[in-house]
Amino acid sequence: MWEVTVICTRCNFQFVEFEVIDRHACSKSFNLFLSQAARISDTKAMKSPNVSTVTEFQLLGFQNLEWQTLLFAIFLFIYFLTVTGNIVIIAVVSQEKRLHSPMYTFLKHLSFLEIGYTSTTVPLLLANLLSQRRAISFPACIAQLYFFVFFGATECFLLAMMAYDRYLAICSPLHYCFLMSPEICTKLVAISWLTGLGTGFLPSLMISKLDFCGPNQINHFFCDLPPLMQLSCSSVYITEMVIFILSVAVLCICFFLTLVSYAFIVSSILRIPSASGRMKTFSTCASHLAVVTIYYGTMISMYVRPSAHLSPEINKIISVFYTVVTPLLNPVIYSLRNKDFKEAVRKVMRRNHGICGCFNLCFKDEENKNGNSGPGREHSMKRGSSQGKPGMEEIDESGEKGKS
Repeated sequence: MWEVTVICTRCNFQFVEFEVIDRHACSKSFNLFLSQAARISDTKAMKSPNVSTVTEFQLLGFQNLEWQTLLFAIFLFIYFLTVTGNIVIIAVVSQEKRLHSPMYTFLKHLSFLEIGYTSTTVPLLLANLLSQRRAISFPACIAQLYFFVFFGATECFLLAMMAYDRYLAICSPLHYCFLMSPEICTKLVAISWLTGLGTGFLPSLMISKLDFCGPNQINHFFCDLPPLMQLSCSSVYITEMVIFILSVAVLCICFFLTLVSYAFIVSSILRIPSASGRMKTFSTCASHLAVVTIYYGTMISMYVRPSAHLSPEINKIISVFYTVVTPLLNPVIYSLRNKDFKEAVRKVMRRNHGICGCFNLCFKDEENKNGNSGPGREHSMKRGSSQGKPGMEEIDESGEKGKS
C-alpha cells in the first residue's frame, strides 16, 4: 500500500492524500488525480490575487516569412498610396463646390474612415517587420481593438448608406433631391459614425474583462478578436456569442441592404435603351460591388463563422484584404474612374498650383480606355451640374435620352 500526496508548486495548494493498494493501479490513479488537481489549481490560481497577469503581448505577425524587408517595402508603398489617395479625395471634394453633393459627401467621409482604418493596423505592422521585440502593451492592444472595430463598423454602415444613395439617384432621379437632401445626408452620416462609435465599445470592454495569464504571444499582426480570445485563460463562451451576434447584426444586415440596393440598380440599368450606356454604368456598378464584396466577404469569413478556427496563417491573409487592400481600392474605384472627380482635380491643381501634368497623364490613359475624352464630356458635365442632377457620372447622355 502506498500513500501519495500531491502539492501544486504553482499555487502552493496541498491536496488530500489518497491511498492505492495495487502497485499497477498506482500510476493510473495518480495520473487521474493529477488531471483533477490541475483543473482545481488553475481555477484557484485565476481567483488568487497573487497570480501575475499579462501586461503586454507579443505580435508574431509575419515573422515566419522570409524577406521581411521586402514585405516592409510593399506594405509601406500600399499604405502611402492609400493615405495619399484618400487625402486627395478629401481635399478636392472640400474645395470644389461642384462636388458638394450627397454622393461626394459620403465619399469624403469614406476617405476619412479609410485613413483611420488602415492607420490603426498598418503602422504597427510596419514597425514590427523591422523590429525584433514586437511588443504592445495591454491598454494599447485594447485601444487598437476598439478603433479597429469602430472604423470597421462605421465603414459597414456608410457603405450601406452609399448604396442607398446610388439606388435613389439611379432608380428615383426625379425624387432624389427630396429624398436625399443635404440635411438627410448629414443625418445619415452622423448615424453611421455614432453607431460605429457605440459598436466598438462592447467587444473591447468584454475582451478587457477576460483573464490573460500566459502565454502572451498573439499569432497575428494586430490585436484582433479571435487570437485574443484564444489566449484567454478564462471562459470566453459568452464573449464569443455576443461578438458573433454583433457581427451578424452589423456585417450581414449591412451587406444584405447593400446587395438589395445594387439589385435594384442593376434592374434599372437593364432598362437603359442604349447599349453603350448600359455597359458604362454596369462597369462602374460591377467595380463598386466587387470592392464591397471583397470587404464584406473577408470580414464575414473572419467574424461570422462557427467556433472552429482557421489556421493563423489563413487568418492573416484574410485580414490583409480588409485592412490593407480594400482601403487602397476604394479611392481608385470611387474616384479615379469618375469623370467629374478627375475634372475637379485638374481644376483644383490649376487654381492652386498651376500644374497638373502628372495627373493629366494618369487620367488621360484611363479616359482613352473608356473613350470619354472629347469636348462633349465637359459640356455634359456642366449641364448635369447646373441642373443639380445627382447620380453616377456614367449615366450621362445615353441614360438621359432614354428617360426623356
